[in-house]
Amino acid sequence: MTPLHIVIDARHLQDFGIGTYIRSLVRALGSIDTTNRYTLVSAPGDDRSLSDLPQNFCTAIYSRGDESGLDHVLFPWYLRGLNPDLVHIPLNRVPLLMIRPYVVTVHDLANLLFDPDRSKLRIQLRRFRLRRGLERASRVIAVSDTTRRDVENMMGVAAQRIRRVYNAPDPGFLECGGAEAEEKRRLIMERYQIQYPFLLYAGNIRRHKNIPRLVEAFAVVRAELASHPLYRDLHLIIIGDTLSQYPAVRQTVIRTHGEQMVRFLGFVPFETLRCFYQSAAAFVFPSRYEGFGLPPLEAMACGAPVVTSNASSLPEIVGDAAILVNPENVFDIAHGIKDALVDPALRAELIRRGREQASRYSWARTAKQVLEIYQEAAARGD
Repeated sequence: MTPLHIVIDARHLQDFGIGTYIRSLVRALGSIDTTNRYTLVSAPGDDRSLSDLPQNFCTAIYSRGDESGLDHVLFPWYLRGLNPDLVHIPLNRVPLLMIRPYVVTVHDLANLLFDPDRSKLRIQLRRFRLRRGLERASRVIAVSDTTRRDVENMMGVAAQRIRRVYNAPDPGFLECGGAEAEEKRRLIMERYQIQYPFLLYAGNIRRHKNIPRLVEAFAVVRAELASHPLYRDLHLIIIGDTLSQYPAVRQTVIRTHGEQMVRFLGFVPFETLRCFYQSAAAFVFPSRYEGFGLPPLEAMACGAPVVTSNASSLPEIVGDAAILVNPENVFDIAHGIKDALVDPALRAELIRRGREQASRYSWARTAKQVLEIYQEAAARGD
């Protein structure tokens, strides 16, 4: 079989969720594919984080992002100059004049379902762009069966053109540390001045992530455990976006008198995030909508008991390894959190099942399936 030249749009390499997908997929492809040639189109400076890839990988610097309307014309023109056999767009933002053949990954349809602007025209334009991008794609990768159904039912993409390929936790989350790792974890917690016990949330704070209800549920749990010998000083740590962009979350913290008990840390390095996962009393992820939901699996890999939603893809991904709650009901979320904290037998079972569940997902398997899709799509040529 003739080697392919595959171009991957890596401009979102530093993003919280998409960036994890790009980095993990590229590294996994590098470990299994020495035949095909890859060009990673990245933003200035991002190429340094891709410097340890095999010789069949190279980077091409492109200074424009995909927010501008000019991207619909200029990026396809730039790609044409690279002379690819196939392009992979790893998120559902496909330029209108995108060259073919290409493969696109759909992580979710949240930007259609939870647009904060609520502009009907804006949503219609976004839907048109997304539908056009998916209709012209040789293959569409959906990261879960839930997302696959959304793409088929909401976007009208034929089922035979969609492939479900699961994501996976970063292998680094599965590593077990010894005494040296314990000392590093202690130093990180001291640096952030955080002590056990604390609940943890990691991810962005967009509307569908349901953070106000998480804060309200945390206030209920704190009140119920006010005299508990271990959890009476429980805190909530939120890692992700900066709080300033989300006034509704700030108002909820103030209304529930949680200013001293809820901390927002913004984005943190990988090692720090792993430390927080390992140290949390429980990881709570009450999102109303997820295309895959990677943070619960990352937390499971690190040994944290997980409480998450019974909505969208989350039951599919976590299986029976988490406490599932109704994301619309503050008291159900609170009840799930309390059970994860005060029931020792349940905690031990959640930790055991969680590690087992996380280990079922593998980036090597994901890369193998994606590589098969590349070959299939390039052979079609449309």
